[in-house]
Amino acid sequence: MAAEKRPFMPIGIAVLTVSDTRTLADDKSGDTLAGRIAEAGHTLAARDIVPDDMGQIRDKVLFWSRDPQIDVIITTGGTGFTGRDVTPEALEPIFDKRMDGFSAVFHRISYEKIGTSTIQSRATGGVVNATFVFVLPGSPGACRDAWDHILRLQLDYRHMPCNFVEIMPRLGEHLRRRVSSER
Repeated sequence: MAAEKRPFMPIGIAVLTVSDTRTLADDKSGDTLAGRIAEAGHTLAARDIVPDDMGQIRDKVLFWSRDPQIDVIITTGGTGFTGRDVTPEALEPIFDKRMDGFSAVFHRISYEKIGTSTIQSRATGGVVNATFVFVLPGSPGACRDAWDHILRLQLDYRHMPCNFVEIMPRLGEHLRRRVSSER
């Protein structure tokens, strides 16, 4: 089927800001993502802020990953190197599958904007309970770059030659196999 004949398929996306200092009133990165999600025609299925605490980050992502209304979770914040930056440590151990390509492409795009400073980010991505999870830096610029140059396209069913939306129905195949083998 040609890309122009494919219909747009809205998906549910949750945004989690990881910060000890932000509130919904001053969460510029979360606002950036929420605005772009709506502008693209997707549903902002949930939005929250949690502190830089591994347990709270992991618990929120695991909770959302079990919600059938949420197809994608985007976190922002906690990807640096300071002591409180623990988002990758919280989430990478629960990835069913890691998405190394996301980090590579994010850093290529980021390098074009901020040069070698991109090495100070540990942006990552993966799949948790058949839900895509993208871990972004906490700056609005990084969120714009990731959305505009990667996520907007990969989360659009019309994007060719391939996109994440078309494989979403099959993300949980390994989970179904695991349950049937345990019976």
